[in-house]
Amino acid sequence: MGKNVIVVGCQWGDEGKGKVVDLLAEKADVIARFQGGANAGHTILADGKKFVLHLVPSGIIHKGKICYIGNGVVLDPFGLIEEIDSLKKEGIDCVGRLYVSSAVNLVLP
Repeated sequence: MGKNVIVVGCQWGDEGKGKVVDLLAEKADVIARFQGGANAGHTILADGKKFVLHLVPSGIIHKGKICYIGNGVVLDPFGLIEEIDSLKKEGIDCVGRLYVSSAVNLVLP
């Protein structure tokens, strides 16, 4: 795999981008989500477990991978906390592995 790989869809949603990123994440060091919001989502099956992610990049389920949420993402902070908590319950720690841009767009109730 080259130095940088970008997965882009036709912006129609439900195209399987998350599953493709998950496959590529095994060989990547850093996985970044650069746009979209919590209305998007992808389901990943790993080690017999089902993970439904909306904001956190799917690479987080791979140990040792660094994940970024970029400034083009529309971020619901409460949804992000719920997602991190659900990952933690499954034994996936985001501390020191998940970073959020200081310029991210927030959506609040």
